[in-house]
Amino acid sequence: MSGPIRVARTPSGALTYAVPVPPEHLPAVPPEDLLAAWSLARRAAALHLWGPPRLLRFARPGGEATEIAIADADAGCWAEAIDNGIGLGTLAGLALCLRLLALVEVLARVPALAPLFDVTPDGIDLHPALLDAAARLPLDAGARFDEAAIRRLLSSRLPPGADRRRIA
Repeated sequence: MSGPIRVARTPSGALTYAVPVPPEHLPAVPPEDLLAAWSLARRAAALHLWGPPRLLRFARPGGEATEIAIADADAGCWAEAIDNGIGLGTLAGLALCLRLLALVEVLARVPALAPLFDVTPDGIDLHPALLDAAARLPLDAGARFDEAAIRRLLSSRLPPGADRRRIA
């Protein structure tokens, strides 16, 4: 991986990140770090520690770029928590943050993953296999997890027929 992440603040207060690699080249993270990041983010949300909007500009071969905005208040809060606790100015910190956000997104998008997490009064319990998959599965060009890849990786953990469940 080449070069550091350059971070700048715009006159409006947004943070911009010039990332030297595309999202799909961000490194894997330890599952326990992902779980710790989840806890950091939950605490920040409980304390209403909203962060500024962030614009991530990922370099691509040929001088092109992929831009991803973190403008949603909840995602911004979680990004702020990771930035304050770990730092988004490194590839490892940014990878951790984007994997955390991608995990939340895929849980909402793929109903077949429901058997691998449980919403409790204290938060969400995540199955270790789900955490492991989110920690090591590559992100796609949009910094999301590929639905087919995560299903394939977790297929032995899903009950029969789970791959056909859909939200009506």
